[in-house]
Amino acid sequence: MKKLMGVLLNAIPRGWLIRFSYLAQRILPVLLKGNKYTDPIDNKQYSIFLPYGYGKLRPNVLSPGTLSLERHRLLWLYLKTTDFFSSQLKVLHVAPEQCFYSLFKNMKNLDYTTTDLYSPLADVKADICDLPFDDNSFDVVFCNHVLEHIIEDKTAMKELYRIMKPNGWGIFQVPIEETRNETYEDFSITSKTERKKHFGQYDHVRIYGTDYYNRLKKVGFHVEQINLSNSLSDEEIKRYALQKNEILPVVRKKSV
Repeated sequence: MKKLMGVLLNAIPRGWLIRFSYLAQRILPVLLKGNKYTDPIDNKQYSIFLPYGYGKLRPNVLSPGTLSLERHRLLWLYLKTTDFFSSQLKVLHVAPEQCFYSLFKNMKNLDYTTTDLYSPLADVKADICDLPFDDNSFDVVFCNHVLEHIIEDKTAMKELYRIMKPNGWGIFQVPIEETRNETYEDFSITSKTERKKHFGQYDHVRIYGTDYYNRLKKVGFHVEQINLSNSLSDEEIKRYALQKNEILPVVRKKSV
């Protein structure tokens, strides 16, 4: 199973993987039903989660039902502590994750728009560095595991700030090496092989360090580094298959 997942993830275009995954979501939950692990997004239980990862696979991280990863389940648990499920909110989701797409689309309290250049789940095909939305348009913005792909990440951050309403908020997850103080980037590295070697994935252009939060602050965001592990038991972290002490970057645009 692990070897097969590695081949699929690295050889098949992501758009095709998304389409194929709809079939997998029908079959895998039946095959892997159990009571050891729980996906908090749909509250279904499984005997095991699947391995996932580009390059090096992480064992027991991909939920068979929603196809959520650790970071998705962490985000969901955080949303449960907010008014996201009850307030009337205008939401923009950049590069929408499949595990959330249908759920958010069907929530009556949300005016939900998705955007991406390539994703088949995008309502609006657009470049994150030049978004076709008015200033101060959205109450909530999700942009997760996108900025590490963008050379002009500061421009993208400015666009996300521009289209967010005053007092709006967002979640901008990226892979961060918490032991690295400064982000590593070298735009002379352009081949897929070298990018994978230097940045861990063929389509990444940097490895963010802890200065990521300051990058967000420099364009105007107030940044909270939320550690949900502090409010979860070790048993819950294990049952939800979370990465302990993973930081959730929650950004806010203060009113003028």
